[in-house]
Amino acid sequence: MKLDREAILEAALALLDEVGMDKLSTRLLAERLGVQQPALYWHFKNKRALLDAMNGQILHSAHERTLPRPGETWDMFLRENARSFRRALLARRDGARLHAGSEPDPGDLDMVEAQLAAVVELGVPATQAMTLLIALGRYTVGCVLEQQATPPDAEAQQQALDAAAASRPLLAEAFAHYRRAGPDALFDVGVDLMLEGAKARLAGAADGAAGAADTPRSAPKRRSPAPRR
Repeated sequence: MKLDREAILEAALALLDEVGMDKLSTRLLAERLGVQQPALYWHFKNKRALLDAMNGQILHSAHERTLPRPGETWDMFLRENARSFRRALLARRDGARLHAGSEPDPGDLDMVEAQLAAVVELGVPATQAMTLLIALGRYTVGCVLEQQATPPDAEAQQQALDAAAASRPLLAEAFAHYRRAGPDALFDVGVDLMLEGAKARLAGAADGAAGAADTPRSAPKRRSPAPRR
């Protein structure tokens, strides 16, 4: 096998799927590639750099909805962007753990700038657009972390919990809804709540600005003449 950057990343992602983040190591990766461990450092200066590149590879290959499509509003796009990001993280074992704490590649900043510009063009101020993108991204990573951390005996644990909640009507109803909805629908609910909150904030800011513009300024107070002595 020719040892180049792409070959290393392909092998590293396959190893991640096989052993998970806890057992992933450059030593084991070098063994799988049939090379000495220092050979990897010609391409990646350390393990952190390798993990960042693996994360970038996942996003480049599986995160498809990075820019709005014609006719989309900003909230429609951000909803689809979050769903696409989630699918990308779920495409690999421990994808969310791999992503958490990663640093973006400076070469990706043009895409981030284009994404931000597109959302601004659709009506969201730049600082609020960036805040919302970050909040949605962190929410997505958190949801996938929880989903990918599901233990092997999760079904038995859920059954025991549901049985214990049966005598508590509010919990029983809530748990039943939670089980029926499933992770996809519950993820969408959280995204919708965040987007609805953002829309309400933008509308409130717009109303406040319009109200300030419509309110006539009070006439300046006339100074009383100085008393004659």
